[in-house]
Amino acid sequence: MSEQTMSHSPLTQAPVVAEVVRNGFVESVHHGVLALTAADGSTSLAVGPVDAPVLPRSSLKPLQAVAMLRAGAQLEGELLALACASHSGEPFHLEGARRILASVGLADSALQNTPSSPIDDVERARWVREGRTDSSLGQNCSGKHAGMLAACRAAGWDTTTYLDPEHPLQRLIIEVVEELTGDRVSALTVDGCGAPALGVSTAGLARAFGTLAAADPDTPEGRVAAAVHAHPAWLGGTGRDVTALIQAVPGLIAKDGAESVYAVGLADGRGLAVKITDGAERARVVVTTATLRAAGVETLAPGVADALDQLDARAVVRGHGQPVGAVRAVVPGLAGMPSAGCP
Repeated sequence: MSEQTMSHSPLTQAPVVAEVVRNGFVESVHHGVLALTAADGSTSLAVGPVDAPVLPRSSLKPLQAVAMLRAGAQLEGELLALACASHSGEPFHLEGARRILASVGLADSALQNTPSSPIDDVERARWVREGRTDSSLGQNCSGKHAGMLAACRAAGWDTTTYLDPEHPLQRLIIEVVEELTGDRVSALTVDGCGAPALGVSTAGLARAFGTLAAADPDTPEGRVAAAVHAHPAWLGGTGRDVTALIQAVPGLIAKDGAESVYAVGLADGRGLAVKITDGAERARVVVTTATLRAAGVETLAPGVADALDQLDARAVVRGHGQPVGAVRAVVPGLAGMPSAGCP
């Protein structure tokens, strides 16, 4: 991409949404785009250019899973959550991907996602000790790719070209994404795993997650939401912030994405999407939790406030090995929201 194109990106207009504070001194700032949508799909809070396209990356996986179900994939429970996952590569994740493949008569070799080792530090270190090499199964998107292959088998579509943007499954995914976001897909590129990556707006991503979280449980959308909420460790992994967030808040679904994207749906139909424009992961959680506090989620159940505090505590700034500061949210407009109460 040329320098001229970069300088005209709407993301350059995003305001500061987080500060990195060291011993009371603001050392760095992160700009971001944030949309909070109401149950009717309208935008109740817009920070930055929320109607401009972004790449949600893996935050789109639950929408892709809706398309898999519409194509006829027989996925339920933890395996449906795994089809939405950027998993940590723990043994149960890999065994689950194999279960999905075996259910449609396929082996690991059918996977076409980019070979990698697990993203979990402990599992990656174990692979190194054992002399294991990168594989498509070990890569964090293997559950999604296994689900795509199951959908192709169910619909009678070719399994060797399932990553082609013109493949029937990928065309169906675009239809579902456009339907649920209310946007036209404005960009089509290649994701890290090799699947098509689609561009939609931050507001559209928030609308889609609100729709999923409030959907009738008998619909593909509702089935995806139920699986994600019931099996968050299959969506993320042990110790992952997305797993902890889903476990903490009744009815909440969420999905993290590369380049610092976070999408959240609440049971009442509200949706939230966050994009930190420099792609830095350290700011996305505190911006998300601050907005959820302002939206009143701490009142949904005992322990929610403590769980959000624990997530924020991970964004610590250290000096000489000791905590000396933190990443803190400074999202414009939160103080004026109904039920606002973020510190």
